[in-house]
Amino acid sequence: MCCFKKAKFWYGNWVREMGLALSLLDYEINLLSRLVEIPTESVPKKGYNECALVIVEEAENNGLAAEIVDGEVGAKDGLLRPNVIVSLDSGSDTTLLLESHFDVVPPGTGWKYPAFKLTVEDGKAYGRGTADNKAGIAAVMGALRLLCKENLDVNLKLVAGVDEEIGGRYGVDYVMSDFGLKGDAALIVDAGPEGLFLGASGIIWGKMVVSGKQGHAGYPFKAKNAIDEAMKLVTAFDNYRKLVEKKQSTLRAPLGSPRDFVWGRYSVTMIQAGEKENVIPGTCEVRFDRRLLPEEPIEQAEAELNAFFQNALETTGCEASLELVNRQQGYHTSKDLPFVQTVSENIKKTTGQSVPYAAELGGNDGSFFAKNGIPVVCYGTIRADTRYHGVDEFVYLQDLKNTRDLIVNLGHVSRDKIRQ
Repeated sequence: MCCFKKAKFWYGNWVREMGLALSLLDYEINLLSRLVEIPTESVPKKGYNECALVIVEEAENNGLAAEIVDGEVGAKDGLLRPNVIVSLDSGSDTTLLLESHFDVVPPGTGWKYPAFKLTVEDGKAYGRGTADNKAGIAAVMGALRLLCKENLDVNLKLVAGVDEEIGGRYGVDYVMSDFGLKGDAALIVDAGPEGLFLGASGIIWGKMVVSGKQGHAGYPFKAKNAIDEAMKLVTAFDNYRKLVEKKQSTLRAPLGSPRDFVWGRYSVTMIQAGEKENVIPGTCEVRFDRRLLPEEPIEQAEAELNAFFQNALETTGCEASLELVNRQQGYHTSKDLPFVQTVSENIKKTTGQSVPYAAELGGNDGSFFAKNGIPVVCYGTIRADTRYHGVDEFVYLQDLKNTRDLIVNLGHVSRDKIRQ
């Protein structure tokens, strides 16, 4: 009976605390719900403009300035890419940039919860894009809403970008490199809360098109199966995988990784060939993903990849072409910068816990700030178990609150804590 009373007491406290947490997040949950209900997949871009207008409306309702920077001006393909900049201008000469993105990957099938309708249950909010990365936008907007009537020593700007999931050239890269947005430091709200991430891996996406000779499956001796040829090349590239996996960064990997430090990675991710069971294909397309160390020069990695490809053609006798379809330089920020120390201290102030420094195994939009000379760190709501990019993606409401409160605390720091 005594144990039952204790359990009942604990459960009652949990319910009350959860109810309090929900009430403290009314604004953020409501905004997150509106954002999740708009499908914003990166390739069709159909919901981009609607989602951008929701963010602009929220900004204006809270007395914040907002503008849209359309990457279509650079892409010139008729597909809108409305990156939103929300500004809290304190009149300072120092600006902290806060970045998140609202494009998402396709939901896939097999969801228990509706993919494009927010479901709040047991301290979690389910829906495509909750963790990655619409909760980041909700957290920043919630913080700006709380800070907008205060006297601050720094300006704050939210950059809500698009196309992050497909490279970001006409998303945040366009905002920073072409539009020329300026800032003194950047917090990328597109990471997990398990660490303070001081860098991210670079990316090369490639396509190998392997040639054969098409023919009837009843007469295979008259054809040259492009799939068989492609498999020779895939097998040869296993040595390339082993080569890049020997590369090791000076930056630590996230907690729970199989290695202590970030390492190079290579994965075959797509193979496409054939049109019918009785037709031997004449071409086979192999796509791959190469992850670079945060500090690895992308030009060096490309040269190494091209050299290996040419050698593989010679050793296998395959006929194939190689095209690099996307590239993104990795980046890393020194832990000795005052800005890094300030964010680290304020994470502890917000959560009561210190977090280790690490680097992202994936890439993110932080590279576009870094290449423009802006110090970058990453922290956010994408905890490792939130099933981002997977079925029944969710975000912990506590992480949403912590991220919002961290930004509120950063808004109160002096400008010399932000500038280099």
